[in-house]
Amino acid sequence: MTKVLTDARSIRIKGRSFLAVVLSPDLPVDEWLTRLDDLASRSAGFFLGRPVVLDVTDLEINRTQLMELIGELSNRNVSIMGIEGARPSILGPGMPPALKGGRPVSDEAVAKEPIIELRNSDVKPAAPEARAVLQSLVIREPVRSGQSVIFPEGDVTVIGSVASGAEIIAGGSVHIYGALRGRAMAGSIGNTAARIFCRKLEAELVAIDGIYKMAEDMAPGLRGQPVQCWLEGEAIMAETLI
Repeated sequence: MTKVLTDARSIRIKGRSFLAVVLSPDLPVDEWLTRLDDLASRSAGFFLGRPVVLDVTDLEINRTQLMELIGELSNRNVSIMGIEGARPSILGPGMPPALKGGRPVSDEAVAKEPIIELRNSDVKPAAPEARAVLQSLVIREPVRSGQSVIFPEGDVTVIGSVASGAEIIAGGSVHIYGALRGRAMAGSIGNTAARIFCRKLEAELVAIDGIYKMAEDMAPGLRGQPVQCWLEGEAIMAETLI
């Protein structure tokens, strides 16, 4: 006798891409953590609730050191969702899973997973190819503190201001027709030609293709002015708009 299931239930398994921050430590780790603390102190809440991938490619550390690093990040409320580039021998139970398939900044074969890699302007990885921007998102109201606008498909235009503690992450350029007091990250998936425009620069952080700069690190004459930012080599350049 054949039994027929009359109450069949399925398990849905889907693939999705999520925007994550990629942290790429360097040695000595203590000095790198000090720089991370400096970034976090000047851009409050940057890592809060955000998925983070830890890239340890070519980092000469053992399992104990890796666990200590993960612990230090956890103490800073940085949640590691996965580890990329780790040798199998240094991974183990109780650690974040190994990840593959992410697009390193130097990879010419651009994958579809949207990933941001934070790095200082003194780091010099190979530059990726610029990607064409075909879409745009227009936000017709101010972006309030705590809000995140993530649009990896193209440009983001805000008809208003971006408050402190808010952020705009765009695959293309960012246009803000008001004050930029939060964070603006353009070219988030490998667009080196992306730019950031704002009517009044009071930003916590600006970034293009992963290279970031705090606004207070820019020339004092730019603060409070209409400004555009662009990438030149491995440095963010900025000038006032006429």
